[in-house]
Amino acid sequence: MTGSGSLGVFPHTRMRRNRRMDWSRRLVAENRLSVDDLIWPLFVVEGTAVCEPVATMPGVNRLSIDLVVDAVGEAEDLGIPAIAPFPYTNDGLKTTDAAEAYNPDSLICRAVAEIKRAHPDMGVICDVALDPYNSDGHDGLVRGDYVVNDETVEILCRQALVQAAAGCDMVAPSDMMDGRIGAIRKALDQGGFEQVGIMAYAAKYASAFYGPFRDAVGSGSALKGDKKTYQMDSANSDEALREVALDLAEGADMVMVKPGLPYLDVIYRVKTAFGVPTFAYNVSGEYAMLKMAGAQGCIDYEKAMMESLLAFKRAGANGILTYAAVEAAKLLKNS
Repeated sequence: MTGSGSLGVFPHTRMRRNRRMDWSRRLVAENRLSVDDLIWPLFVVEGTAVCEPVATMPGVNRLSIDLVVDAVGEAEDLGIPAIAPFPYTNDGLKTTDAAEAYNPDSLICRAVAEIKRAHPDMGVICDVALDPYNSDGHDGLVRGDYVVNDETVEILCRQALVQAAAGCDMVAPSDMMDGRIGAIRKALDQGGFEQVGIMAYAAKYASAFYGPFRDAVGSGSALKGDKKTYQMDSANSDEALREVALDLAEGADMVMVKPGLPYLDVIYRVKTAFGVPTFAYNVSGEYAMLKMAGAQGCIDYEKAMMESLLAFKRAGANGILTYAAVEAAKLLKNS
């Protein structure tokens, strides 16, 4: 072989020489994982001094606002740059119109205000979607048996505005409605929140890996049917590029691919095609699989977790939303 980069051009190359010692492996490493790459999702619940384990996510708890504030302080001390709080919504607040989503005194708005009061330099990224508040468990309003688009977008705009007023730094629409990025950007700008950014869940797939998350926010048991009419088909990646292009054209500052590990090819394609800040969500099912496999002695959890996070960087992600953020930050600090 004589092609560029082949052994025909470099006949005396011994690839293992660069792998032999720790110092040389460090010198030639092509990608690195840093604490700066981590965003920590948290689950918030009503009450005081409440810590409720999420059964399907070992090591993850729902925390009342006071304990969330303390947890964010730990994350800040470790150097984690941002957190993403999600609410556990009581069944009594779940309605067909999802009105709690735009209640300025909602659990998530109160949590954001307290977090920013105690930790003003911590980035706070708020989910914009209706599934925690919708009695149907869907990300949008249901009319008949269909999730309607434009009515949902109107509610999402109102939700984004109350979150911005509470003090969040960025909203992250995860609903996958058409046109919602442009509408939210316009609503934020007209509401005086020009500096609030948008991280678009631009390529969010109708995935089987979300189950533990739905348990954590209390939407799993409410969900009727599936989300295939608005979330992406796992068979498609060209479609992901079109979704990302639309969200960027409408004003997204950053984009996300969700889930992460089964869609590394999509992350790579998005980053290569657009060169914009691109994030991966290491979702609940991915996290739980590693945790449970580690607990059974099938794998070394910490090594497998760090390898998985590095895979996102190799694929081109600028950062990762991961429930293992604190664990990873501690390992990076001690490495």
